[in-house]
Amino acid sequence: MDTTCSPRPAQRRGASGRAARRPLVAVVEDDRAVVNSLEFALGTEGYRVAAFFSAQAYLMQAIPDVDCLVVDFRLPGMDGIQLLEELGRRGLLPPHVLIASNPGRKCREWAAAMAVPLVEKPFLDEALTERIKAAILKSRSPGPGH
Repeated sequence: MDTTCSPRPAQRRGASGRAARRPLVAVVEDDRAVVNSLEFALGTEGYRVAAFFSAQAYLMQAIPDVDCLVVDFRLPGMDGIQLLEELGRRGLLPPHVLIASNPGRKCREWAAAMAVPLVEKPFLDEALTERIKAAILKSRSPGPGH
């Protein structure tokens, strides 16, 4: 099984033919059906998507310029929380959203303590895309003192 899907190229817009950069969302999820649905849904919202089927695959092939990282809590080997903590230690943590089916107390408490948006599967309405948009906007907003 492959470990990643390459991001789709940015679509060309305007008469100039220059590529407009669409935001890149990296999805770390081991369920191919969920990945496929996220690729479709996020693509229709204008995002490019790069999929990784394990935390280790993302750590080995982390792509620069990720606008938002969507990470499943339950992953084989290293779970989503461990991945986010490792990326934080390495100084490589992009804006992120944690996703989970039936998140337990540990997952909820960690997400609350770390102020990490948590979206439950199955995704309802625009819950995930709204959290992705908010994470990207928050990361682009100047912080206090800017």
